[in-house]
Amino acid sequence: MLNDSRTKQWLGARSAAWRKAAQLVPVLQQRRHATLEEALDAVESYRSVARDLATARELAPRSRTTAGLESLYAQLHALISRKPPFRAAVFVNLLRDRVPTAAAELRTRIIAVALLMAAGFGAGWYLVDGYPELIGLFASGTMIEKVEQGHLWTEGLVNIIPSSVLSVGILANNIVVSVFAFCSGIFFGLGTFYLIALNGLMLGGVFAFVHQHGLAGALFKFIIAHGPVELSVICLAGAAGTAIGESLIRPDRGTRRDAFQACTHRVAPILLVGSMLLVGCGFIEGFISPDPRYSLRFRVIVGAAYWIFMLLLLSGRLFRPPAAPLQARRS
Repeated sequence: MLNDSRTKQWLGARSAAWRKAAQLVPVLQQRRHATLEEALDAVESYRSVARDLATARELAPRSRTTAGLESLYAQLHALISRKPPFRAAVFVNLLRDRVPTAAAELRTRIIAVALLMAAGFGAGWYLVDGYPELIGLFASGTMIEKVEQGHLWTEGLVNIIPSSVLSVGILANNIVVSVFAFCSGIFFGLGTFYLIALNGLMLGGVFAFVHQHGLAGALFKFIIAHGPVELSVICLAGAAGTAIGESLIRPDRGTRRDAFQACTHRVAPILLVGSMLLVGCGFIEGFISPDPRYSLRFRVIVGAAYWIFMLLLLSGRLFRPPAAPLQARRS
C-alpha cells in the first residue's frame, strides 16, 4: 500500500519525473510543431509513465496517484499519436533530398533491371518472330483477331470508353504492376526478376506480332507519349524490389527484420515519386495516346518532355534553390 516505506521512497523518486511530464503536456498541446528535443522528451516521458502506471496499479489500484498517472498517460498518448500537420516544406524536402538519395543508391539496380526488361523484350520478339503461334501466350484472342484483321486493339477506345474512365482504369493497372514489382522483392528478389522479365517478354512478343502484320508503327505511335515514363517507373519499382530482396539475403545491419525496415525506409521515396508519375501516365494514356487527332511529332514531344521531367524529379534539381551569384558568395 501507499503507506509502505518502500512505496513512499518510490513516490519520492518518481514524482519529479511526473511533474516534468505534466508541465510538458500543456506546452505541446498549444503548439502545432515541437522541437526534436521536446518530441524525444515526450516519447521518453510516455514510456516512463507507462511503466510507473503499471507499478501504481499493482501497489494501489484505487489511489489518487494511480488516477493521476492514468490521466497523464492518456494525455501523453494523445500527444504522440496525433497526426502531424501537413507542411509543404516537408514535402519539398522529401523531393529535394530523400528522392535523389534513394535514386542514387538504386542507380546500378535501375540499370540492371532495365537491361533485364530489354533482354526479355528481345527474347519475346525472337520467340514470336520465329514461332508466331506463341503469341497466344502473351495476347488475348480478341487482340490477336483484331491485329490479324489489320487493326490495333487500341483503335476506337476514345469512342467506346470516356477518356476519364479509361485514364482511371489505366492508372490503377499501372500502379498494381509497379506495386507487385516492388512487393515481390520480399521473395528474396526472385519475384521481382520474374515480373520484370515477364513484362519485357510480353512487350517484345506483342511488338513482333504487330510487326508481322505491318502495325508496329501504329503501336509505337500509341505508346510513345506515355510508354517511356511508364516503363521507367516499372524499372524503378523493380530496382526497389531487388534492394528489398538483397536486404533479406544479406542484411547489412542487425537482423533481417532490421535490414528490411531500414531498406524500406530508404527506397520508399522512389515509390512515392513513381506513383505521382503514373498519375501523369494514366492521364496521357487516357486522353492523348488513343486519340488519332494527335500527330506522332506531338506524341514524341510529350513523351520526351515527360521523361526529362522524371529525370529532373529523380535528381532533385526541380527543387534546388538557384545558386548564388559569384560576387555575392565572395562578399
